[in-house]
Order: sequence, then C-alpha cells, then structure tokens
Amino acid sequence: MAAYRASMASSFSLVHSATLLKNSIFLRRSRVLAFSLHLSPFSTSSATLSSDVLHAHKKSRQPVAATLLELGGVKVGRDEIVKDDPTNNVPDSIFSKLGLQLHRRNNHPLGILKNAIFDYFDTTYPSKFTKFDDLCPIVSVKANFDDVLVPADHVSRSYNDTYYIDSQTVLRCHTSAHQAELLGEGHTHFLVMGDVYRRDSIDATHYPVFHQMEGVRVFNPADWEGSGKDGTQFAAEDLKKCLEGLAQHLFGGVEMRWIDTYFPFTNPSFELEIYFQEQWLEVLGCGVMEQDILQRNGRTNNVAWAFGLGLERLAMVLFDIPDIRLFWTTDERFTSQFSKGQLGVKFKPFSKFPPCYKDMSFWISDSFTENNLCEVVRGIAGDLVEEVKLIDNFTNKKGMTSHCYRIAYRSMERSLTDEEINDLQWKVREQVETKLKVVLR
Repeated sequence: MAAYRASMASSFSLVHSATLLKNSIFLRRSRVLAFSLHLSPFSTSSATLSSDVLHAHKKSRQPVAATLLELGGVKVGRDEIVKDDPTNNVPDSIFSKLGLQLHRRNNHPLGILKNAIFDYFDTTYPSKFTKFDDLCPIVSVKANFDDVLVPADHVSRSYNDTYYIDSQTVLRCHTSAHQAELLGEGHTHFLVMGDVYRRDSIDATHYPVFHQMEGVRVFNPADWEGSGKDGTQFAAEDLKKCLEGLAQHLFGGVEMRWIDTYFPFTNPSFELEIYFQEQWLEVLGCGVMEQDILQRNGRTNNVAWAFGLGLERLAMVLFDIPDIRLFWTTDERFTSQFSKGQLGVKFKPFSKFPPCYKDMSFWISDSFTENNLCEVVRGIAGDLVEEVKLIDNFTNKKGMTSHCYRIAYRSMERSLTDEEINDLQWKVREQVETKLKVVLR
C-alpha cells in the first residue's frame, strides 16, 4: 500500500486548557492503523524542524474569530487546534475541514463506497464486525506512531509531514491510530473509517485531508487448531479470502493478484492489485499483525490480520472522478449526480474551464521543503490551486540551489480572471519569501 511504500514503505473538552486536552486524549475515544491508499502519503523530507521555520510559522498566525466544532460528540474550540505554540502547524484551512465527515454522507461518493464495504462485511460476517466511523481525529503521538510500531526516527513523524497540535498531540495521519485502544477494549472484529490529515503535495490525486478504512480480525487458538496450519498461515489465508471477496463486491468479476511487500506492523505483508481498465491498480495493503502489537494489548496467544485502504483512490476509479478536489465541492452539478446505494455511477464532467499557469523561481534555504511550499500556496489560493510542480532546478558554482515551480490555478465552477490570478500569485510570492526564507529570482 502506498502509505507503507515510503520506507514503512495514523470526550474531552478542548475549550478548557491545553493540559486537559493532553490528559483527556488518553481517556476518550480518539481512535489509528497505518494502512493507507493515499498517494505518496509519507514524504522523504527531513524530520528536522528548524528554528527559522518555527519562528516564521509563529509570526504568520492571523487572528480569526473563535469557532466551535463537534467531533465525535465533543465540543472543540478553534484556539485549541490552531494554537500559538511553536510545535503547532495546523492552519485555518485544515481546521475548517474538521467535522465535515464526507464519509458519513449517504449521497456522497465516499459515503456510498463506505456503505458498500460495510454491507459486504455485514453480509459475509453477520453480526461479527463492529463499525466505527465517528471517532475523534485528534490523537496522541503515542497512538498515532508508537502503538503501531512506527520507528522513532521515521520521516512521517516530522513537522513537514504531520499536522501537530502540540508536541504530544496530532491530527491522525491514518485510522490505525485507534487500533491499540480498540484491541485493549476487547474488540476482536472491527472496521474503522475516518478522515485523516497529512501535509502533502498538490495535484489531482493529493489533498491534505482524505479518508481511510481499516479492518482488524483477531483469532483464538481454537480457530486454527485442527486445520493443519499454524496461526499465521491460517490468518493469512483467511485475510486473502476476505479481501478477494471485497474486491469482487466492489469491482465485479476482475482479475486480481497478490504482491508480497514489507510493513513494520505486519508479517507477512501483502498488497492486493486488480486489473481494471487495462491496468493493474493497487487497492489495499494488509498482513498478519505483528505479535508485539497484540501482546502490548493483552492478546498473548492470539493472531490477527489487518488491512487498510484509502477511499478517495477507489472512489475516483469507481465513479470516474478526475480531481480529488471535487469531493469537497458543494456545487449541485457534482452532488446531484450521486444517490444512496448507487455504487459506480460515472461522473459527468461539468467544467471545461482552462487552467492558468504561473511560474515562480527562487533560491532555496536549508530549511526549504516542498510540503511547506504547498501549505503556503494552499493557504492563499485554497482549492483554486490545481497543481504545484517542480519544473526546473540547478545548483550554481557557489553551491546555491534554485527551484522553479509551475503553479496551475483552475476553478471547476467558473472562469478565473487575469486580475484574480495575478493577485493570488502576488500574495503567494510574498508569503513564500516571508515564511520559507527563500530569495525570489
């Protein structure tokens, strides 16, 4: 799965104090697994957070009227998510996405897909799997990383890749962040669905908020004794049978294949690919859970399997949706095309508006990362930015490196005016120079 490819290859009242927030996270259900299908979710950038970046980030905070959200039945204040804390890197654009829960809307492509997967498990395993789709996305660093065996020096922990509320609290990077808690509470068959958050690049398949589903099934010795197989072999075969059935349920009669891979939290580990529209498509990652995770949660004599998938990628294929930004639009020309229970209805494009391209060149500093650039651009242009692409780079004789990025602006709902684009580009240039400590050319 793509989440693992990058060297692996996820009620409390926040309107009180920061201390209460930290203490409450371990008492309330803020559930994470690290199996994701988001494209290149973990970047390879440095995990170091420089003092220059922290200082620029702190200075860039703009006062916004306080707001409240309800997450998993809990009231959450903006000032507890977007905080004046040197380790906080959550912008208002991300705060505005919290609580929208596209996956819980029955007439939305993501909700339709989620319900189809739930229906498969309800039919194949009646009354077996407990389903969670409203867990709070605010989780501890321990739940998001440590509990699923993410190494302490892994790049996914960096400020450049993850949205930190403070040094011990993050917006979940994957639905795996709830795995340990659910196992510890005694759940043996469960599905977790939710919105997840990662600082990422900008193009038609990447967005800083997306949606994941994971599944876990735990076996007792009595389940495999007498089968002639050990627990690991038994669980692996059951896992493949389950997921082959799911693929057939979603895509119909398709050819599929299993690819051996490596994840730190499962052994053995696999990826499932299907042959769809004349190409092999990776649809999920899975494996037999590492014994260390089970033992930490009181399951010494058990084995378990786990899988994870990203809904956006599957929905883009099943519904022929060409741009990930469309999932967030409220335009009726998009929303009216989908109905509850109608899996695989093909999206009919309604926008033919052309993109507008603007190039920007600058000498980079040691602390520069592309994810930080994309955060700045998104902060100014929002969903009007379609792509940020590196088109040229060189290093001169003095050792200075220059990057040239091409920014594509396009609205899916209207034509953008030259004046509007020029104004956005000017603001982007100004903020890039100020926040990222680069020298424009």
